[in-house]
Amino acid sequence: MRVYGVTGWKNAGKTGLMERLVTEITGRGFTVSTVKHAHHSFDVDQPGRDSHRHRMAGASEVLLASGQRVALMQELRGAEEPTLASLLARLSPVDLVLIEGYKREHHPKVEAFRAEPGNDLIAPSDDTIRAVASDTPLDLDRPVFDLNDTAAIAGFILSEVGL
Repeated sequence: MRVYGVTGWKNAGKTGLMERLVTEITGRGFTVSTVKHAHHSFDVDQPGRDSHRHRMAGASEVLLASGQRVALMQELRGAEEPTLASLLARLSPVDLVLIEGYKREHHPKVEAFRAEPGNDLIAPSDDTIRAVASDTPLDLDRPVFDLNDTAAIAGFILSEVGL
């Protein structure tokens, strides 16, 4: 499975770039799935809903299905967080999986970078970052794209993965 990441510090523009990349790449006729790492507790379910009641009753997995979508919620209940590799293995085949976050994993990535938050670049010390998408000019040993030049960034990623 072809995978490519978008990484960077908080408020660097990762999610916006991911959203634009999915739109751009699917618009070119490729199928795309995404994986997003959350560093905090999150819940996609709503209290009072039947599925939430199932989970609260102790179900390990709750599968929600309709004519429009399927959602599988799994409760870890103290177990280790699944590895990225194990999560990727659960996905249906697509042309490309875009991964947001997981900056310490060893897949190729584009770093999203905005000058305003004042964070350091990750790229100089991480060779898995193959390019940087920035809102400010940078002098680096790898390609630097304008953060808003989605077409160029998508083209770079597609070329990198052989699509």
